[in-house]
Amino acid sequence: MASTTMDAPAARVSEWFRWAQLIIGITCMVMIANYQYGWTLFVPEIEKTFGWKRPLIAIAFTLFVLWETWLVPVEGWLVDKYGPRMVVFVSGVLCALGWYMTSKATTLEGPTGYYAAMIICGIGAGGVYGTCVGNALKWFPDKRGLAAGLTAAGFGIGSAFTVEPIQDMIKARGFQDTFMIYGLVQGAVICLLAFLLFSPKPGQVPTVMAGGSNLQSRRQYAPEEIIGAGTPWVLGTFLVAAFLLSLYYLGFGNVFGDAIKPFVPVMLVGLILLAGVIATVINGEPVFMLMYFMFVLVGAGGLVATANLASIAGDYGIAKTPVAIAGVSMAALTFALTIDRFLNGITRPFFGWVSDQIGRENTMFVAFMIEGIGIYLLYAFGKDPVLFVILTGLVFFAWGEIYSLFPSTCTDTFGSKFAATNAGLLYTAKGTASLLLPLANMMQKEGVTWLGVPPGSWDSVLLIAAAANILAALLALFVLKPWRAAVIRRSAAA
Repeated sequence: MASTTMDAPAARVSEWFRWAQLIIGITCMVMIANYQYGWTLFVPEIEKTFGWKRPLIAIAFTLFVLWETWLVPVEGWLVDKYGPRMVVFVSGVLCALGWYMTSKATTLEGPTGYYAAMIICGIGAGGVYGTCVGNALKWFPDKRGLAAGLTAAGFGIGSAFTVEPIQDMIKARGFQDTFMIYGLVQGAVICLLAFLLFSPKPGQVPTVMAGGSNLQSRRQYAPEEIIGAGTPWVLGTFLVAAFLLSLYYLGFGNVFGDAIKPFVPVMLVGLILLAGVIATVINGEPVFMLMYFMFVLVGAGGLVATANLASIAGDYGIAKTPVAIAGVSMAALTFALTIDRFLNGITRPFFGWVSDQIGRENTMFVAFMIEGIGIYLLYAFGKDPVLFVILTGLVFFAWGEIYSLFPSTCTDTFGSKFAATNAGLLYTAKGTASLLLPLANMMQKEGVTWLGVPPGSWDSVLLIAAAANILAALLALFVLKPWRAAVIRRSAAA
């Protein structure tokens, strides 16, 4: 298939306009941060008010992540076709509607229950996330890593500004009023900012760099050129998969039986990777599936370590142990959770900026290796409360950078015209990685006999997570780097 060409060039815009577009996108990301990171503040109140068991409430959050992640390619396609304003405006409406519904919900199920409300929130938040990251990639071809990192940081640390105000409002007015007020305000801000967002026209931003630390393609790959299948088929597949997985988590997965049910998500991961490899090898760009596989490795390893932090601290018996570092004293778990959001946020622009200087794959090697070593050291020395806090901080710092490095690498390789869709397709790897979490929890609960790990131990989970990150680091330097360079050289010669 012939590559897609750019339109007639327009006049170059000023630097302040580019940075204004970035700041608007970051602000929108801050507005959706609470939908993911603030949810935990409401769970105890929901449990106390309605008496529902926490695992049932947790399904609402699982559905949010699923729809927030796997619909990003669809929303990205709409952005690339119609521009960012319409997509972000509708997403803001959905964000407001979702939390308004949670303020009125009295059931988990049904069209007005928490599950439906969080699906709507997920679609809205995903629309904002995919649009703002894609727009940052387009506006800053010369600082792509930094721009993507700053935008992703808005989502990573945005909720840090509202933790205490939300807690205070819940105490003063109740969680339902808090849902309503924050939902409407956040949604309104997103809708207003939507009118200020623009996609750059050819010529308005610096041209792609022919040399430097990062090779960039001048060819603009459409999604079907990368995946090897028509766009409707690709986008439709993620819609159907999200719907079927929703049914699985809502209880229909019980038809598989207790022996098979935990492995269904793992089998789906394998099916996604296999189908992607076959499609790209036959008629696409297989290097994309290498990026996807690496994203799953690092995403799953980090999610396992971070999602189970409280459980690990509890099982180690150090959750409430006082820890004093640099004159600050807190319980070990509280200390670790406090630095989580901060480090998980600053790592995104930091490593994004580093990758602009020394190259994407070189930065991946360093960051993923730090993550792998950090998780291994957590396995080896994590039972010491001080080291637990320090090492979890290291793990958090080396994990969040995937949300700046992978979209930047994808856009460097496949061009910026379809950046929202292409980066959105790669972002679905986050959702794919999350499907491995039930397997990790089962390994911890039942143990791994062939590794000599008894039930209730986190050793096998942490060791495999560490190995996954180290493998991704080696793949970045010794496979992705030369392969991606060959793809860019080939596209330039075509």
